[in-house]
Amino acid sequence: MPVQSNPLKPRLAGGETAFGTMMFEFLSPGLPQIARNAGADFLFYDMEHSGFDFVQMKTQIALCHGAGVVPLVRPPAKQYQFAARLLDCGAMGLMYQMVESAEEAEELVSWSRYPPRGERGALFGGAHDSYRTLDVAAGIAAAEARTLNIMLIETAKGLENVDAIAAVEGVDILHIGHLDLSISLGRPGDMSNPDLQAGIDAIAAAAAKHGRTAATVAGSLDWGRDLMRRGYRMISWSFDSMIIQDGLTAGIAALKSA
Repeated sequence: MPVQSNPLKPRLAGGETAFGTMMFEFLSPGLPQIARNAGADFLFYDMEHSGFDFVQMKTQIALCHGAGVVPLVRPPAKQYQFAARLLDCGAMGLMYQMVESAEEAEELVSWSRYPPRGERGALFGGAHDSYRTLDVAAGIAAAEARTLNIMLIETAKGLENVDAIAAVEGVDILHIGHLDLSISLGRPGDMSNPDLQAGIDAIAAAAAKHGRTAATVAGSLDWGRDLMRRGYRMISWSFDSMIIQDGLTAGIAALKSA
């Protein structure tokens, strides 16, 4: 039987654009299929800012596998124990917050790889392998081939070092954290801030230079289209609670006006 693969990784590496959304609040059993029916390629589950636990994540990841949606997770914190557990649950990529140096990126990448290329503890035949018995060498190669290492650039220091971070072998995606970055740059929430705008281009340039993908969350069509024009190819359309709130607000307002 073929090993578990991640169709998103080669698509992004080949220059394609992918779309999904972020989850902070809702974990319905039907969510991955609903997202897939809507055209989503991936779902980002955020464990840093939500109350999601590992059992919930393991369930959602399995549902994503069944629906053909790539499950990606931001761990609660940058700790090996969280990264290893989520990968063993079947996450196909991890997004690490506030990455600020090449040395830090190297360590984060190492958590997703088995020795001698990394330090991930060995477990095979579990959820990440679809509960199939694999040759160990094949399992190691498959795990590296499918795992996306995603670095959030959301501080002034991370922005300063973005080229060095992008140059780290094994880094796949540079994801801008635009709100945190605006705060770190001293202009909280000011998306027109020239320093933030320059940072947007710097991240895209570093990604293009080193063959990585630049990623963003698009809370508006204007923001998403603008960043796509500037080289961003992984786009999360808004996030769960905001999508529901925006849709409900628009519907209620339309009914009231009628």
